[in-house]
Amino acid sequence: MTAYFIRRLLFIPPTLIGMTLAVFFIIRFTPGGPMEQALLEARMKADGQKGGAAKQQASGGLTPGQLLKLQEQYGHDKPFLQAYAAWLGLMPKETNRSRAEFAEGSEEVEVRLPGTAQLVKVRRNDKDGAELVPLEGVDLSTWRGRIITPEEQKKAWEQSNPGQVLEKEQPYVAMIYQPKFAGVLQGDLGESTRYSEPVWTMMKRRFPISLFYGLTSLIITYLVCVPLGVVKAIKHRTLLDTWTSVAIFFGYAIPGFVLGVFLMVFLAARLRWFPLEGFVSPDFAELGLGGKIWDVLHHAVLPLTCYLVGSFASLTMLVKNNLLDQLASDYVRTAVAKGLPFRQAVTRHALRNSLIPVAATIGQALTVLVAGSFLIERIFDIDGFGLMGFNALLEKDYPIVMATVTVGGLLLMLGNVLSDMITARLDPRIRFQ
Repeated sequence: MTAYFIRRLLFIPPTLIGMTLAVFFIIRFTPGGPMEQALLEARMKADGQKGGAAKQQASGGLTPGQLLKLQEQYGHDKPFLQAYAAWLGLMPKETNRSRAEFAEGSEEVEVRLPGTAQLVKVRRNDKDGAELVPLEGVDLSTWRGRIITPEEQKKAWEQSNPGQVLEKEQPYVAMIYQPKFAGVLQGDLGESTRYSEPVWTMMKRRFPISLFYGLTSLIITYLVCVPLGVVKAIKHRTLLDTWTSVAIFFGYAIPGFVLGVFLMVFLAARLRWFPLEGFVSPDFAELGLGGKIWDVLHHAVLPLTCYLVGSFASLTMLVKNNLLDQLASDYVRTAVAKGLPFRQAVTRHALRNSLIPVAATIGQALTVLVAGSFLIERIFDIDGFGLMGFNALLEKDYPIVMATVTVGGLLLMLGNVLSDMITARLDPRIRFQ
């Protein structure tokens, strides 16, 4: 069995790579991304200027140099597989870039070191390679250089401006940079293209919110649904079973966001029983410990109701149906026939076996770290993972999208392995090979 779980864990990295590679491919080649939006804005701006249409035809809105900077900003300056390898952390990224254009006929140019006033000479060799000229008193061992040829600029510009031809000859460009491994394997999830903030920093701010709602809803669901499922199984086909089934399936049929709008309008806006929005009040930092606890719970009642209303049915019916199957088993009927009280037969034998499938789902609770409904969070203005991922899709903030997919996929796969381990531990009949 140990070998089985080792194989399951070893399958996680290639599965995660395949999943992120597919998402990275979709993001890279789907039209309408942030780079395409920037190009469109540049063309519209050029079209609105004096002699707009003719000028747009001649320049496409951006010069080749401006286009290169834009491609570097959004990570489109490298081929697809190379860009993915850099995002993954298998190849170094080019950081602290600085560039300068060669004068016509010149083989040498001075490039400013980023963050300093010092200039570094870059020499272009016969193979269009870059050679850094040593500078006295400056350590250039961590710096690298490369040459961007006119042909590369022409090709990139014409690909971004289909149907147009770049007639003006472009100069050679010298670039210096520091290579750095900064990808997922190094714990770097990238930087938001919209907010210019590390994605990991943005996610850390939302961990307390996601943990609170995820764990609280999980605990309440199990505390309510497991006893309710047991009672429904024991009282099968009674009035209690019928009315509780009607109630839980009625709640299951109501979308959480619809219930959220109803609660927001009547209980928050009209009756003023609960806050209208947010996770905490604006003066949360000034409250004492008891006031902070009350403030969080007061804000959480309505969102938690929306989160929980749809989850009761599945778990309750799972407990009930499993317990009914166990009560119909030969070993339970034999125990009752030998004189064991029915209550003890349920609590000591049938209940334990019926809870094995329920306990096995606990491993999947790891996904509470990135769980959340963007509709519910949007209604109640909760800045959680669901709303962050939804806004990232709308704003084409692809580093956040990739980070959410990566973290969510990793937690889901680890949760599935943990569920198998719990199942194997609780049920000695199961042997994974």
